[in-house]
Amino acid sequence: MAVLSPPPTVEYLNWSDQPIGFNIEDHPPQMPQPRHSKMVLPAVIEGYEIPRVFIDGGSSINLIYADTLRKMHISLANLKSTETIFHGITAEKPSYPLGKIALDIQFETVENFRKEKLEFEVIDWSSQYHTLLGRPAYARFMAVLHYAYLLWRIPGPIGPIMVSGSFALSDKCDRDFNRISESFGMHAEYEATKFTANHDVLPYGGRSLQEQAFDTSKDTKEVHIHPTDPKKTTSIVTNLDRT
Repeated sequence: MAVLSPPPTVEYLNWSDQPIGFNIEDHPPQMPQPRHSKMVLPAVIEGYEIPRVFIDGGSSINLIYADTLRKMHISLANLKSTETIFHGITAEKPSYPLGKIALDIQFETVENFRKEKLEFEVIDWSSQYHTLLGRPAYARFMAVLHYAYLLWRIPGPIGPIMVSGSFALSDKCDRDFNRISESFGMHAEYEATKFTANHDVLPYGGRSLQEQAFDTSKDTKEVHIHPTDPKKTTSIVTNLDRT
């Protein structure tokens, strides 16, 4: 005889009981280029106000830049080893972090705040951002985003916490990215030539070695330089370019 087992007990995540949504009251006064602006938010990390936190739902990891840690007076000696390898930064090459670190990150209003400890992979690149939050941060904060309004809303102790992005800051980050990417591209190209260039070979001068060889018996002719003495002659080159 079949025995019916009891239904499994659902283990609810923290903050699951708090509904999160948006309505017409959240609409900003102006929305330049809706859907094109990136979500860049302020946060507090280890007690420091960090104004450029890039919210990236396409990333499976959280990133923080070594320069950000230096400005926070956090030594890179505190990093733990990591086996994370990721792609998408440099073409056709995997990227390797310096290590990983766990940091407290906080989103807040005057009367309401949330703090969570997140693990970050540390990379030593120039960036227009201070840090990047990927899907692990979304899940930890139970966050809901509105990309058109540039709003990040998370459940808080006394109700939802809303953090607003800035269209102006998003545009400035794009401009900074264009400047940084140009220098990064030149640096990457320079680094690539160090592995592909043969430094024992002189640079190509536009002519083959056969063209560059000079034969005095073929490439010169004798001309008279004295009107009355036929023995006074000199040699001139006959294959020089006219331009």
